[in-house]
Amino acid sequence: MATLLQKSKVMKVAGLSLVVLLAACSGDQSHKHQVSGDEAYLDAPPLKILNIPAGMNLPLQNGEYDIPPVGSQGNVGKSVDIRPPLQVVALLAGSRVESNAQSSKLLLENTPEYSKLWSQVNSFLTKNSYPVSQKDDAAQTLTTDWIVWPRADENIPYKVRYHISVAQQGYQIALTVSGAGLEQGDKVINDPLEIQRYNTLMLNALTEYLNEQKEISSHNNTQNIGALSVQSGSDNTGLPQIIVRAPYNVTWNKLPYALESIGMQVNDRTLSTGAIAVTYKGLSSSDWKALGVETPTISEGNYKLQVGDLDNRSSLQFISEKGKPLTQSENDQMVAVLQAAFSKTANK
Repeated sequence: MATLLQKSKVMKVAGLSLVVLLAACSGDQSHKHQVSGDEAYLDAPPLKILNIPAGMNLPLQNGEYDIPPVGSQGNVGKSVDIRPPLQVVALLAGSRVESNAQSSKLLLENTPEYSKLWSQVNSFLTKNSYPVSQKDDAAQTLTTDWIVWPRADENIPYKVRYHISVAQQGYQIALTVSGAGLEQGDKVINDPLEIQRYNTLMLNALTEYLNEQKEISSHNNTQNIGALSVQSGSDNTGLPQIIVRAPYNVTWNKLPYALESIGMQVNDRTLSTGAIAVTYKGLSSSDWKALGVETPTISEGNYKLQVGDLDNRSSLQFISEKGKPLTQSENDQMVAVLQAAFSKTANK
C-alpha cells in the first residue's frame, strides 16, 4: 500500500512538472521563428594568413582560388526569422496581385461586379470593429487607427495602422493596402519584411471577405432560378461534353447539390479554373428509379469535372483518372442524369 502511495505521489509530481514545462513552452513563441540546432559555427575562428617558414619555397600563385574576406551583415543565429514570407492570395477570379515592402495590391477587372468595392471595404472594417481615423469617401481612401494583430507565433502582438484605397488603374480597379505605422509593444518596427508581412495579412483578410460576399451574392441570384436545362454537345476537338443552359456562376453554385444527388462526392473545387474533383459511387437501383432515369454505365471511381464558361451557357466534361473523357454513350446518359438531378435540386 505504501509503495502504491509513493508511486502515486511520484506520478502526480511528474504530471505537474510536465504541465509547468508545457505552460512555459506555450508562453514563449520565439521557437516558432528561430532556427534550432547547434550554433557552434558562429564561434568559428576567422581565416588566418598562412605563415610560411623561412627557407620554404611555395609554388607560384595567381590568387584564383583565394577566399575573399566577407563582412558579416544582417542577423545570425536565433536572430534570423525562419518563417516563410506571407503571400497575397488571389481568391477572386480574374484578379492578380502585386506586393512589395511599400504596399500590397489586389488588381480586379473593372466590371459592374466591383462597382461597390469601396462600400464593401468599409463594411469589412465595420464588421471587424477596425477603427478608422481619417476617411475621404470621394477619393475612396482612408487611414485606420491602431489595429492589433494577435498571432500565435509572437510573444507580444504587433499593432498596425493602414492606408487603404480603391482606385481605377487603366482597365482595372486597384485595392491597395500600405502601412502607416507598425509597432510591437512600445517599439517602432521599421523592418521592410515585417511591414510587408502585416500589409499582406490585411489584404488577405479583405480578399477573403470580398470572396465571401461574392459567393453570397451568387447564391442569392440563383435562388429564384428553376431547373437548369441540359443537352449533349462537343468541344472544339469533337469530344463529347455536356452543355448547361445557364451562366457559369449559376451552374457552379448548383452543381454540388446536383452531383451529390447522383452519388458523386465533391472532394475539391476551384472556381478560378473550373475544376471539380469528384468520387463516383453510384446509387441503388431503387434510387435511380426514383430519380426517373436508367442506371448509367460509367465506372465508379475518381473523376475530374471540368466546367467551362460559354457566356450564357456552361460546359461540363467528365475526365477519368487516366485522363480519358466519357464516351458519347456515357455522356448522353449523364445528360439525362444531370437533367433529373437539376430538376430535383432546383430550389438549392
